[in-house]
This record gives sequence, structure tokens and C-alpha cells, in this order.
Amino acid sequence: MSYQIELTTRDGQAFGFACEPGQDVLSAAAAADITLPSQCRRGSCGACHATVTEGAYTLGDHSADALPSGDPQAVLLCRTRPSADLRVAAPYDGTKVLLQPVAARAARIAALETIADGTRRLELLLDADDTSGSAAEFEAGQFAELELPEGGVKRPFSLANTSNWEGRLEFLIRLRPQGKFSAYLRERAQPGDVLTVHGPQGGFGLIADSLRPRWFVAGGTGLAPVLSMLRRMAEFGEINDARLFYGVNRESELFLLDELDALRAALPQLHVELCVRDAGDGWQGSHSTPVDALAAALAEGGAAPDLYVCGPPAMVSAAQAVAARARVPSTQFVSERFTV
Repeated sequence: MSYQIELTTRDGQAFGFACEPGQDVLSAAAAADITLPSQCRRGSCGACHATVTEGAYTLGDHSADALPSGDPQAVLLCRTRPSADLRVAAPYDGTKVLLQPVAARAARIAALETIADGTRRLELLLDADDTSGSAAEFEAGQFAELELPEGGVKRPFSLANTSNWEGRLEFLIRLRPQGKFSAYLRERAQPGDVLTVHGPQGGFGLIADSLRPRWFVAGGTGLAPVLSMLRRMAEFGEINDARLFYGVNRESELFLLDELDALRAALPQLHVELCVRDAGDGWQGSHSTPVDALAAALAEGGAAPDLYVCGPPAMVSAAQAVAARARVPSTQFVSERFTV
């Protein structure tokens, strides 16, 4: 016999599907042509986390950092195998759920430039197809998996721009010393190269219709989805109070500061705090981490903001602990962890 799964999103949309014995919930949804937000699919990144509100299950091996703290019923859907019917609450809106497999489209490299020590900006232009033409349609905060021309290597990267009719996709990519995708960008990538884009994907993004202050915490290239969300706010003329805590280890790792200046001009309510942990004596900004800056700001009191956090797992976990101590409701904490 199969088990019945009912998954309800943050905005109240319900999705039902069957799960066979021994099958994980994420795979069962895919078998029913329901694509739920996920990334690594091996229990490491936390992108498919949700909360079981009713029913029995087994949670398989996973990284301790992948699950939010303070929620004893939090699970990773890629590692959850039911032993009874389940009711599941998802921390994203129904717009992040696809009722078909993830789209795969060809795109050509339009630009590739070094923007900081070890970081490159990659711009792609989608080829036209019969369904969407050349349009790039996605929600601010989502990511896409990029597959190299020779195939076999596919990596997820957050989108830094917003939806557009031109088919433009912008990515901010930290080069890894031993990374295969990084080696391609360093050594072989040329304008005109064709990559395959799998996406959009992911549940990271703005809480719909919230009028609360929006505070963003970004570490390194975790700035990419935050830029997307801030750019969307500017395009829509949104007036939510906004703060950005953006941090790196060294000054040479900072990037797109001119873009942040442009966003401050477009969003007068936006306050940006730059944090450099190992800054030199001449640095005028904060000599701390973005999580330290967040803690100091939350200690000032006031209404609990919606928190959007993106960066390495340790940074996300530290921010979550700070938010919990400040009594920010867990429903107002949205995060994306970067995995290698």
C-alpha cells in the first residue's frame, strides 16, 4: 500500500500525492510530476527542509547543519520515508512548486569578468524556445543549475538579476581551487559557449505580502540572491524598511559596491552595512561578521523583521541562533545554504 502525502505551502496551497513504502517524499512528489524545491538531494544543503505536522516517518542520514534548529519536527524531504500518511508544512509559497519537471534550456555566455579576488560574474543569454521565447522567468532568490558544454558537470548558482524578456541570467561565482566548474571558468570559458540551464529552482525568496521590515544577511557570493530580491523591490517600488549586512573575510573580496550604491539611490529606505572580518587599519566599515552586525542591530529592539540569510552553512546556523535569541519567529527566518 502507498502512503498519502499532503504538503501545504506557506501561503496555504495544498499538494497531494502518493508515496510508496521505502520511497522518500521528494522522489514521490517528482513521480507525481510535482517538483518541490531542492538542491543537493543527499541531505546536505537543507533546501528541501519542511515540517511534519502529522504522521510517522523515518529520517535518513543527513548533515546536522541542514536542518533548522528549534523545530523538532523539521525534516529533509529527500531523506524522509513515511511509515504512515503524512501532513507536511513547507516554508515557501506555492509559486515555488512546479507541476512539471525542471526545465532545461540552452544559453550562451554573453560576459565573464573578474569582480573580486576569486569571484567572477557570469552573464548568460537564453536561446529562444517554443514555450517561453527568449524570456527569463524566475522569482527573486531562486537558483539554476548550470551544466558545462561537455556535459557531466552540473552546479547550482543563485541568480543575481530579476526576470526579463531578453533572456539574461546573471550569476556571481566563487572560484574553488579544485572545482571542475571553476576550472572551466578560469581556463576555457569563452563568449558564445553554450551551457545548459536547469531551472529556475528553489524556495528561497521574499515572503509574499509581508509589510514587515526586510533584513538581509549575505556572506560572499550569498549576495547574489539578495541582489535579486533588492532589485525586485526597486523595480516594484516597494517601501518596506530594508537593511543589508554583507560580509567577506578580506577587503579584496568585496564586489559590486557600485551596484549597492545604485540600490541605495533607488531604495532610500535601504541601509547597507559592509563587514570585513580581517580588514586592514584603513577600513572604515565594520570589523566583524555580518552575523555579529545582525546581532547588534536586533539588540536595538523594535519590530521583528523578516530575515533573509544566504551564505555558508556555519554562517546561516549562526544567524539562526542569533534570530532565535532575539525572539524572531521561525516563520520570519528564510535561508539558503551554500554547499561545495
